[in-house]
Amino acid sequence: PKTQSAMLEAMQEKSVTVAKATRPLPRPFFVLATQNPLEMEGTYPLPEAQLDRFFFKIDVPFPTVEELVEIAQRTTGSEAAQAQPAANSQQIVAMQELARGVPIATHVAAYAARLLRATHPDDAAAPDAVRRYVRYGASPRGMQAIILAAKIFALLDERYNVAFDDIRQAAAPALRHRLMLNFDAQAEGMTSDGVIEELLRAIVADA
Repeated sequence: PKTQSAMLEAMQEKSVTVAKATRPLPRPFFVLATQNPLEMEGTYPLPEAQLDRFFFKIDVPFPTVEELVEIAQRTTGSEAAQAQPAANSQQIVAMQELARGVPIATHVAAYAARLLRATHPDDAAAPDAVRRYVRYGASPRGMQAIILAAKIFALLDERYNVAFDDIRQAAAPALRHRLMLNFDAQAEGMTSDGVIEELLRAIVADA
């Protein structure tokens, strides 16, 4: 429990507390985790409180033929593969601050809020898939993740304003690990992504 508490503090507060002294972690700080999609032998599932503190859950597809060839060429030669830095810490922090400064219109933020509320089976706007398969919907951290990711997607598209499409693009990676599915979902093979697809079809953006 103490280790788990320290991990949650680091992920949420960006600080660690030792012997009643709280020390800020250097920026940028973030936690990456990998998940075996096939089995959990020798591992333990993360509690919901910790899952909720991960910004995104990204599904990585199996490598293509070309990617497998490149992996082999980089890792089976006589020289060890060398990683090259793409940016330094100051540049990363500057990019993070730039993304936070991207404006978002109230009606666009409201669309994200309606999406998030509709992940809860007791919400009036919840689609059938949510009512049938979701035990618990996403927390307000899901809303924060959608908005921040949408701002980044806008910048990547060379825009300094958030569009509805940015919200839709952010929905799956921001929400898939925040939806707690029930037994019916497991029995019928329904996934979080399937629920989110129906959610995006059911909740229409107000122009």
